[in-house]
Amino acid sequence: MPNSIRNMVTPPRNTTQRELQKPQPQGSQTEPNQPLPVDEGTIRAQILAEQKARVNGIKDLFAMFGGKHQELQAKCVGDIDCSVDDAKDLLLAELGKSGTPSNKTGNEHIHAGNGNFVADGIRQALMARSGFEKQESDNVYNGMTLREYARMALTEKGIGVSSYNPMQMVGMALTHSTSDFGNILLDVANKALLQGWDEASETFELWTKKGQLSDFKTANRVGMGGFPSLRQVREGAEYKYVTTGDKGETIALATYGEIFSITRQAIINDDLNQLTDVPMKMGRAAKGTIGDLVYAILTKNPKLSDGKALFSADHKNLGSGAISVGSIDDNRKLMRLQKEGERALNIRPAYMLVPVGLETLANQTIKSASVKGADTNSGINNPIQNFAEVISEARLDDADPKAWYLAAARGTDTIEVAYLNGVDTPYIDQQEGFTTDGVATKVRIDAGVAPLDYRGLTKSTGQ
Repeated sequence: MPNSIRNMVTPPRNTTQRELQKPQPQGSQTEPNQPLPVDEGTIRAQILAEQKARVNGIKDLFAMFGGKHQELQAKCVGDIDCSVDDAKDLLLAELGKSGTPSNKTGNEHIHAGNGNFVADGIRQALMARSGFEKQESDNVYNGMTLREYARMALTEKGIGVSSYNPMQMVGMALTHSTSDFGNILLDVANKALLQGWDEASETFELWTKKGQLSDFKTANRVGMGGFPSLRQVREGAEYKYVTTGDKGETIALATYGEIFSITRQAIINDDLNQLTDVPMKMGRAAKGTIGDLVYAILTKNPKLSDGKALFSADHKNLGSGAISVGSIDDNRKLMRLQKEGERALNIRPAYMLVPVGLETLANQTIKSASVKGADTNSGINNPIQNFAEVISEARLDDADPKAWYLAAARGTDTIEVAYLNGVDTPYIDQQEGFTTDGVATKVRIDAGVAPLDYRGLTKSTGQ
């Protein structure tokens, strides 16, 4: 029995020697001090309150493990001398018997008490449940609900939740400064976001140039003709500085994003949709946004810094004709013969960009060993066989189902997709929602898309 309770029931004895009683003068005798009456009801109520707090604290501690270790819990509850701290020590010792030692030595996992044990276990179990990681068979948090995870995240930090209803408990888990629950949900949502980004069926990355910008100011890019040739440096002569001038296209970053919420109702209802499906779809949408920007340049044919359209007769990169060996060869020649001044740039097409409706025809024309339609003389070799990779894109069907394009090798100055500091994935962040009953989750990406040079691209009207 705890000393505080034992002392209330049986006050400690006075071990000091009593002073001898001296006779008092007659008339001055006083009544001996009488002990104060003991209010047994008050003592009993205090004892019951302390015991209730002890029992609830132990139950909260064991609740983190979803009904496991019931025998140890009953033992701790039944032992009136077992405090919450004692129960925690016993529980940790029990967990240590079946736990697998970690080979991680990073300082981020060195803590007093439970440390990150609970948070890491919840995170791994939730990742496995969401399909992002393989389930660890010895993880005691496998198969639990989101509400149970919220409770564990609080009780692990010593926050009692026995007096809270589910809405209050989940709300505290999402917003309490010491709770790991919000960060765990953010990690899972971020995993879903990046998976959606990686799995998005986009084609622009196959042929565009990737770049980076350090801020949101407009930047100038030097075109592929900025350095036509290097000058000879004679023995003992000085090297000359190149002059790039103002010629070149501009590019600037913009921010694209949306907000969704993870509500307390979703946690209570154990709804993983808001936690995984929504951010996964937003990841796909983020990549789709970049794709929209890239193909809008091809289909809308914007003006470049010289005041002329990207595809134009002045730029000598606009052809005609339906897909055939002859029309493809004509467009290939347009690109190969591009110049910077008097110097030929000798750019080779690497990709053929076509609407989905023309994909089969394009592949037949390029991949066939013989010329299509030359049935009377099958010995005629196809001069453009496998000269480029065919990339079909549905956005081109929507704009013009007949037009098709040639693009130079990836990394050539065609169309650049630049990201802030080179971070080519969307970013996710959370804050407590005021207008929503939960946490607001923001997804954003900072990117800029711009044409760099017309000479690495050609267009055929397809007719």
